[in-house]
Amino acid sequence: MTQGSAELPSRRANAKTAPRSPKQPKKRRVWKVVLLLFLAVILIIVAYFGFLANKANNAIQQIGTVSNDDVKIPTAESVKKKAVGMVLLGLDTRAKGGGMNTDVMMVAVFNPNSKSATVISIPRDSLLQLEGYGERKANANYATFFSQARSEKGMDKEAAEEDAKRAIRDMLGKFFGVDLKYTAVVNFKGFEDVVDALGGIEVNVDMDMRYVDNYDGTNINLKKGFQKLDGDQALDFVRYRKSNDGKNMSSDFDRNKRESEVVAKIVDKMKSLSGITKMGEVIDAVGDNMEIDMPPKEIQNLMKTYFGISSSDVQFIPLEGVWKSPYVYLDEAKLSEARAALQAKMAE
Repeated sequence: MTQGSAELPSRRANAKTAPRSPKQPKKRRVWKVVLLLFLAVILIIVAYFGFLANKANNAIQQIGTVSNDDVKIPTAESVKKKAVGMVLLGLDTRAKGGGMNTDVMMVAVFNPNSKSATVISIPRDSLLQLEGYGERKANANYATFFSQARSEKGMDKEAAEEDAKRAIRDMLGKFFGVDLKYTAVVNFKGFEDVVDALGGIEVNVDMDMRYVDNYDGTNINLKKGFQKLDGDQALDFVRYRKSNDGKNMSSDFDRNKRESEVVAKIVDKMKSLSGITKMGEVIDAVGDNMEIDMPPKEIQNLMKTYFGISSSDVQFIPLEGVWKSPYVYLDEAKLSEARAALQAKMAE
């Protein structure tokens, strides 16, 4: 045998008995850890969304003022299949000076085919001239309907609120020429709580805003510029009209633009990663401060259908006009544009 052939068995023997490379078990351990972490993340996500689903179901029961037993919605008529028109009202329910006036008034149409919406903002002092209705500021209509239900129809508070929702919906449906099926009412506290739950919103404050009213507790103090606002400040930003010295005046049209801007910021913040992690607090805020005359099942369908909507999917149209004390007389061209946009969204 040659020297090379004599060494061959020894090499094979050594190959059989040689220890495995220490790197392979280490790699396997790393992949096992990664896999376990991945599974843990999945379980946390599932548990979190299960927690949110439970919270949402509880909130829906609080929000909805119509039970499933009261109304059965055919599948073809559901919000997940058919465009739906709604009235959105912001109610001034502060501890001091609050009342039934709706200082935020919006009409919206949501379309499930395009996963989009059109939202019209109505100035609070608008005169909505409509046959069969009295002459009053737009923000006083809900309070008037509520009072009529209490005094003329003898309804209790809860029944009067539902009657007022129906009446304001019927009125605005006739005014805009669209079928409005539901009315949602959120109080100012709910607006603040939602913004706070999201960790605040960033907006560009268009002017210095300083106004104090000791009677109702108003204390607005915002400086001009891009900044992050908490819930109380965001409400001040939307509500601001004038300073105590009569300078830095802000019209209803300015307020409407701010309303649209803030709503858009809230929508986008809710869709962000940071917003999703705070969704439980948002659901709590909405559940505690909002009512809608929609069956709970339909509220679930609405949430599922439009969960991923962003501000780019929403067309905001603030109505404009001319102030002639004590009313805002709406610009007919802008009003026609708003009516056409709502009707087009309904037909998509």
